[in-house]
Amino acid sequence: MKKKKENLKRFRSISEIHQAFGMPKPRHPLISLTHFDESNPFNPEKAPVYDVMEFYKIAFTTENRGRMKYGQNYYDFNEGSMIFIAPDQLIGNSEDSDENSSYILLIHPDFLLSYPLAKKIKQYGYFSYAVNEALHLSDDEKQIIISVYRIMELELDSRVDEFSQEVMIAQIELLLSYANRFYKRQFLTRKILNDDLLQKLEEILDHHYRMDEPPIQGIPTVQSIADKLNTSPGYLSDMLRSITGQNTRQFIHHKLIGKAKELLSATDLSIGEVAYQLGFEHPQSFSKLFRIKTNMSPVEFRQSFK
Repeated sequence: MKKKKENLKRFRSISEIHQAFGMPKPRHPLISLTHFDESNPFNPEKAPVYDVMEFYKIAFTTENRGRMKYGQNYYDFNEGSMIFIAPDQLIGNSEDSDENSSYILLIHPDFLLSYPLAKKIKQYGYFSYAVNEALHLSDDEKQIIISVYRIMELELDSRVDEFSQEVMIAQIELLLSYANRFYKRQFLTRKILNDDLLQKLEEILDHHYRMDEPPIQGIPTVQSIADKLNTSPGYLSDMLRSITGQNTRQFIHHKLIGKAKELLSATDLSIGEVAYQLGFEHPQSFSKLFRIKTNMSPVEFRQSFK
């Protein structure tokens, strides 16, 4: 922990990070796009072990050498990948990939002010994904993203006028929309991996409600489930929604109500005892959730079996 603190670097401006990495001063103080390749190589020795930036970072690696870590596994995916990082997230250097060509887009939140994107960008869940939950692009998808970046490059390298910011905002929105589409595709094409994650989630919840101590543990939280599955809460919810139509909280409630129905129909436990057995502190909270999910009270459900 001490080593982490010693190597932690907070970047408050885009100019500051350009200076730290030995890059030319950005043409615009609130946005920059840098293309690292063989003619302009990235120097990893200048990168801090941990850093925090007060702006958005979108890293697009067009070529990967070797294997890239994805979740708890490694995958050979050479076509390209993207990582989305929101302001104030702690970032650690990756030791699992050797990048030789990449685009780094940095966007200060102030650049988006007065535009709807300032609010909309916070709704894109992938900015809260873990770094190892990158978006992996097919070759066709990579070419689409490259075309957007090239328009941005031309705009930033051109003379700034009253339309420059509007054009850049439009390109950022286009980039994020494509990323949203491609992530949806990734959830579907990585069906085997996601089905395995879903199975592990089922096992965690089944194990939780098979134990004799759910009242002590309480109701499983989204964060606790994500921690056990080694995923970020946002990625887990978006993956589940693509497969089951439910986010993680809804999925937990679905399993909880199923267990409640079992206890109400097969035991003589009181409503309060059922609520306590499921981890609720107050029977009223259980009854309210049960009615929301089933359109009947626990008592009405039990009476339907008589």
